[in-house]
Amino acid sequence: MNRRPEPVQVVKQRRDATLQKLVSGVPYIQFLGIQIDRRGDELTAILPYDDKLIGNPTLPALHGGVTAAFLEVTAIMELSWAMIWEDMESGTMSDDAPRIALPKTIDFTVDYLRSGLPRDAYARARVNRSGRRYASVHVEAWQDNRSRLFAQATGHFLMPQRDG
Repeated sequence: MNRRPEPVQVVKQRRDATLQKLVSGVPYIQFLGIQIDRRGDELTAILPYDDKLIGNPTLPALHGGVTAAFLEVTAIMELSWAMIWEDMESGTMSDDAPRIALPKTIDFTVDYLRSGLPRDAYARARVNRSGRRYASVHVEAWQDNRSRLFAQATGHFLMPQRDG
């Protein structure tokens, strides 16, 4: 039996609500001011500039810890989004489900390629491998030009147990 496709606005609302639930479950994301932009299944993390993010005011440059946290949050959000995508799209994810369990960081290595300037930053993650228990992710961050990265990272994560 063929079901009628859902109206595009219903699909968009479901995706946006699920992403909002995912992001709002991490207070540190709000503290840093990170926003997640969704286009279909692709996520871009945005770190809007704020004076509190500067580590060295004489340069001025983004704090290294802020850069690392931004990359790690991007990786975790990408993994989580990929993990819940099928349930969300099939409509089997319930609205009253408990908070979404996030992957746990095993290790995370950051390459600081240049100073982060006092302006907005962007990041995207690519899942290299994702299994039932373990995942490997690569993240790249840029500011004005996507081909001119200011930081990149590779992380390994313990995936949360899935029901079923």
